Amino acid sequence: MKIIMIEDNHSVCEMMEMFFQKEQWEAAFIQDGKEGLDLFLTDVASWDLVILDLNLPSMDGMQICREMRKVSKRVPIIMLTAKDSESDQVIGLEMGADDYVTKPFSPLTLIARIKAITRRAELSHDDSSGSVESTYEIETKHLKIDKKTREAILYEKEIEGLTPKEFELLYTLAKSPKQVFSREQLLSMIWDYEYFGDERTVDAHIKKLRQKIDKTGPQVIQTVWGIGYKFDDTGVE
Repeated sequence: MKIIMIEDNHSVCEMMEMFFQKEQWEAAFIQDGKEGLDLFLTDVASWDLVILDLNLPSMDGMQICREMRKVSKRVPIIMLTAKDSESDQVIGLEMGADDYVTKPFSPLTLIARIKAITRRAELSHDDSSGSVESTYEIETKHLKIDKKTREAILYEKEIEGLTPKEFELLYTLAKSPKQVFSREQLLSMIWDYEYFGDERTVDAHIKKLRQKIDKTGPQVIQTVWGIGYKFDDTGVE
């Protein structure tokens, strides 16, 4: 695996370099925001994962994440945020980050998050590596989803710009129409590890997913207050 870590704290970089070497992962460590973005853009397809601090010289993590998502919807991005910056965490997820880790963090926690995200990305790649012939795995009244091509067609229009986590959320909910999923269930099914009750991750991704659905027509992701979310397009004409 090839990782780019954009982090201006030298001690953090040195610590993670040892752990990455133990995992036999190749990593580039960049301390400047713009330099890190430029390195990423020189060969976007070569990177398997981005670890991105929020507070960086020359360009902050939010800007970098936004620019990265313009050229790649699929590369996993993990943001590093301060422990008390709840708004930054939510905004980061809305910008397209797949996950966040709060500082100070345990290297083993970050390694576990990396493995969970890349395992999900590898499964998605395997699903899309065969025939490109469109075979919709999910067909409801208004929605069609093809997991091989990563297409989601709603009201005869493609839902554009879905990140990997947004696609997985829509797929999971639509696979069981009208079934209510709690936030804890969605965290376990889509993120693959314990978030220790941090439900803001689901809420932020649902919000972004709904914004993209709104561009195609009436909303099909419903909130069940006090429980969680469900997909239902049966009442939409």
